Amino acid sequence: MDVRNNRRTTAGSSVITANRLLDGRIVWLTDQGTWSVDIACAATWPNDRIETVIADTARHQQDQGVVGVYGVQLADQAAGITPLTVRERIRAFGPTVHPHFVPSHEDTPHA
Repeated sequence: MDVRNNRRTTAGSSVITANRLLDGRIVWLTDQGTWSVDIACAATWPNDRIETVIADTARHQQDQGVVGVYGVQLADQAAGITPLTVRERIRAFGPTVHPHFVPSHEDTPHA
């Protein structure tokens, strides 16, 4: 069983995520077996099959240029592909800090 997501129900569905080795970006497994940085492109699997898909994918993860393959439970009532947990929503949809409050490179003091 995928220990990173112990909230998975048997009736729901999940997507598969990992981190890209090249740059550490969060990526999502697509229907074509490729990796996308956009969760909207992710393939979904019923939870009664997800452990097999995770195992098959993890077996070849380094060949595919990714590490840390695991499944993410989706929210049943949400529109589109939306992770169930807040942690995974942050991973999927970006930082929790409004861009207005993130300093730009011009604001950074130079040495």
